[in-house]
Amino acid sequence: MYLSPPRMSQQDREMLLEAFDSNWIAPQGPHLEAFEAEFAAKLNVPHAVAVSSGTAALHLALSALDICEGDRVATSTLTFVASANAIKYVGATPVFIDSESRTWNLDPDLLAEEMESGIRNNTPIRAVLAVDIFGQCADYEPIRKICQFYEVQLIEDAAEALGASYQGRPAGTHGDIGCFSFNGNKIITTSGGGMLVTHRKEWVDRIRYLATQARTPARHYEHHEVGFNYRLSNLLAAVGRSQLRLLDERVDQRRALFGRYRDALGSLPGLRFMPEHSAGCSSRWLTCLTIDPAEFGGTRDDVISVLEADNIEARPLWKPMHLQPLFADCVVRGGAVSKSLFEKGLCLPSGSELTSEEVQRILDATAAMGGHSLLADDPTHVSSGR
Repeated sequence: MYLSPPRMSQQDREMLLEAFDSNWIAPQGPHLEAFEAEFAAKLNVPHAVAVSSGTAALHLALSALDICEGDRVATSTLTFVASANAIKYVGATPVFIDSESRTWNLDPDLLAEEMESGIRNNTPIRAVLAVDIFGQCADYEPIRKICQFYEVQLIEDAAEALGASYQGRPAGTHGDIGCFSFNGNKIITTSGGGMLVTHRKEWVDRIRYLATQARTPARHYEHHEVGFNYRLSNLLAAVGRSQLRLLDERVDQRRALFGRYRDALGSLPGLRFMPEHSAGCSSRWLTCLTIDPAEFGGTRDDVISVLEADNIEARPLWKPMHLQPLFADCVVRGGAVSKSLFEKGLCLPSGSELTSEEVQRILDATAAMGGHSLLADDPTHVSSGR
């Protein structure tokens, strides 16, 4: 039982073969154009650009905003490394902001402190890259106000949060540019791929240009600046179109799975599930919780080991970037909240195809690790729907 395996369908296969048979193999073609249009329509934004990965999307977003060497970019410390790596790709310096307890995402109050400190010290923040982790949007109302006040652009890294929403608006639409991933472990997948969305056509044109080796219009290959080979293939776009049609269903399945985990384990001492912001709706891409070993009777790592022995994959939460050797010399504002979440945090298997019997195995093994037993569980029970 893997943490978040891809879920493929016969429809995915048929659309992939249709694209294959059309001989549109390169990163252009009708499926690519349709995928971008359908994705933009799903999120109610005017523009979308499909690219080779979520990391490529972040790199292109920073490049389109002219973030470059010497610039400082505020970003979440509790995140996958790609968020911070993309900042380094353009020569900028990441400034890490701790999590807040309501969403586990970037703390707006600490962001405001860092923005003001940067102005006082003549080292201003040039952009904010906020990350939506584990399927939940950050608290964007205060984050947007801070960015507007200091006149900096906001990039939303929604790689883990497609299908979530905040204040009724989809994840990825709360910043100036939103970035997504379709990696094999995401809620929908193209095996590898990503997407950018924005309201500004000039940025879209710039992103497409950079993503196709910065080739200028000419009969021959003419280049005036460095570009990248970052466009998504027509084959993978066909799979993306098929997967996108099932996004709402996948979100419902993951939220129902979270509900079953929470209902069965939530009353056990020392277990606390990832909270949901009152203004948001998480996709529950991954079911996450924290374990207090003194209360529960075992550590997070004890639970992982017990599950692993039963051929069940579970993982810790992200190790904060400010604790990574790669970024040891970077500034961090706060840090205690994300450090505690990492030390106690656990991600349980969250695949869309888990059977009731498999979920019960996970529940029983987790509870038994702490010396607890579960009440009779109804495998047909579904809660926390959208």
